[in-house]
Amino acid sequence: MSQLLDRRDLLRGAVASALGLSSLAALAAQPQANNQSTTPSTTAAGSAGPTAALKGNIRHSVARWTFDFLTLEELCLIVKRLGFSAIDLVGPKEWHILKQHGVDSSMCNGAELNLEDGWGDSQFHQPLIERYREHIDLVADAGYTNLICFSGNKRGKDPEEGLKQATIGLKKILAQAEKRGVVLQMELFNSKVNHPDYFADNSAWGIELCKRLDSPNFKLLYDIYHMQISEGDIIRTIQNHHQYFGHYHTAGVPGRNEIDDTQELYYPAIVRAIQATGFKGYVAQEFMPNRATTAEKVESLQAAIRICDV
Repeated sequence: MSQLLDRRDLLRGAVASALGLSSLAALAAQPQANNQSTTPSTTAAGSAGPTAALKGNIRHSVARWTFDFLTLEELCLIVKRLGFSAIDLVGPKEWHILKQHGVDSSMCNGAELNLEDGWGDSQFHQPLIERYREHIDLVADAGYTNLICFSGNKRGKDPEEGLKQATIGLKKILAQAEKRGVVLQMELFNSKVNHPDYFADNSAWGIELCKRLDSPNFKLLYDIYHMQISEGDIIRTIQNHHQYFGHYHTAGVPGRNEIDDTQELYYPAIVRAIQATGFKGYVAQEFMPNRATTAEKVESLQAAIRICDV
């Protein structure tokens, strides 16, 4: 137990150090950058304290799981300090922490069975329907909007069969989602590197599902990392099909690391293309920080937000 406490204390100290502060309590008390004003940096060179306020054109978020070396409370304090206030992929049991810190749950999760057993296979429809009906109400009652879902794996089915089965299953919960103002967002994955056999491994399959469901409460979570691996042509796809995309995830290709000049995607141009469509949802950072220390990992999040703040 003492080793766990020691590690926790060390981690909290590292997070505070990353922001140039003596404690997380000091972090919470510090003024935060916002979209209405500028806050000059008060930290050492290279640290992740606030600089100029974000421009306000893009709603920024960060995926919880890619910064899970921090407690959710620590991550809340950091994102507020960096000038935004949303975290992706937090479930109902932790929403009270987000609310305590005034942070939005920009993409809720917890209704899914897993990533493989999804809506494209009717054998999973009954448990999925039960779980999603419950979570749609939880999301709405909490004042949130987005709830993630997954196509699941093919298991020998052809794409058309997956579309038919996903349409049948999702139609059984869409009326409730529409009534409660919840948007179901199916994430697009690549099946080449990360998720073998996944149905929604290309934008065309997902777009066709959107057309068949024909509901403003069903959208695609367009994961830029995954779609670069699967099909490329990112900006043209966003320009031509943005009406089907309700949320975006970022990460560097290859490797899902930082979105800097070590990888093949140029995110300023991609995010400008997203902004040009009139998109009002969230762009969430979902990269794995490939840095040695906690301080450097926090700095990489700040850098990514600045890259995407067009």
